Amino acid sequence: MDARIQMIEEAEAEGLLKELYEKFNGRMANILKVQSLNPKSLVAHLDYYKVIMFSKSPLSRKTREMIATVVSSTNECHY
Repeated sequence: MDARIQMIEEAEAEGLLKELYEKFNGRMANILKVQSLNPKSLVAHLDYYKVIMFSKSPLSRKTREMIATVVSSTNECHY
């Protein structure tokens, strides 16, 4: 059985969620869209992602992307 998480699609979005979808020009990944029921959590997720991937770190950006890719592959996540 596949898990199914309810998501609000772009055409149904209002307010902050609509603004976020517009910012992504209809190309928001499902890993983010699963938070569409709570747009504030989506904003927090995006902010956290920016800190992890783009702020100063002993790990290079390339290494961080490589780690994310290996974890996604290990989890059989197509993201």
